[in-house]
Amino acid sequence: MSGRTAIATAHWRRLDVQGTDRCTLSRLDNGWMLVGQATWHENGADNMLTYDVRCAMNWHCLSADVSGEVGGHDVALRLRCTNQGWALNDTLQDCGAECLDLDLSFTPATNLFPMRREEIGQAQSARIKAAWLKPDLVSMERLDQVYTWLSPGLIRYGSTNHQADLSVHPSGFVTHYPGLWEGWIDA
Repeated sequence: MSGRTAIATAHWRRLDVQGTDRCTLSRLDNGWMLVGQATWHENGADNMLTYDVRCAMNWHCLSADVSGEVGGHDVALRLRCTNQGWALNDTLQDCGAECLDLDLSFTPATNLFPMRREEIGQAQSARIKAAWLKPDLVSMERLDQVYTWLSPGLIRYGSTNHQADLSVHPSGFVTHYPGLWEGWIDA
């Protein structure tokens, strides 16, 4: 692809079940692309999802493709931001048009987008409205999130269903998500 420059590659291992995730962030001529693959073993099944997420230059999420197999079932999802909100396989979801970010529930990779866009610095906080692909992979909903700077490389994440202090690499990728993920970044 013309005009594609890799910026950083993130590698994680899951802490709650056996699994890994790896993705690469690339700069394009007209935006950003995140390409990755998550694999995990849960409830007796081997699961694998690949994901491609596209963002505008200002880090607003535009679209994503998610495919693979979860629980023995094939997954093929097309997520797209429209003027009315997010669509999942061309069906408008109950997220609202104000969601600038996409949160894929199965990877820490998408925490990158609001942190890059908001450039959260000392004593700052950012309130985010994300379109959350729920763990069932069949629906999306709005998920209000707050990212708060605690110290260099440490951001508190909060949502209606979770709170954690995240270790964050200068690239914007999470390197430690307590109880869920730990990893490293090649930049």
